[in-house]
Amino acid sequence: MLTEQTVIDKIEVLENNTIQVRRANRVVKDGRVIAETYHRHVLSPGNDLTKEDTKVAAVANAVWSLEK
Repeated sequence: MLTEQTVIDKIEVLENNTIQVRRANRVVKDGRVIAETYHRHVLSPGNDLTKEDTKVAAVANAVWSLEK
């Protein structure tokens, strides 16, 4: 059986408190990943987080609250 998965597989906090997010799009066959592509985007303090994954928003809120 072939399925597609989209997961946030990496959240990185950089020195200037920007956050890099990597999303993996996977094609899985019988439990094994047979293809994978990535998309990255960067968030800066003050960016709108309403459309972000809950894990990403939680990290951003935690990191950015330390700046204040």
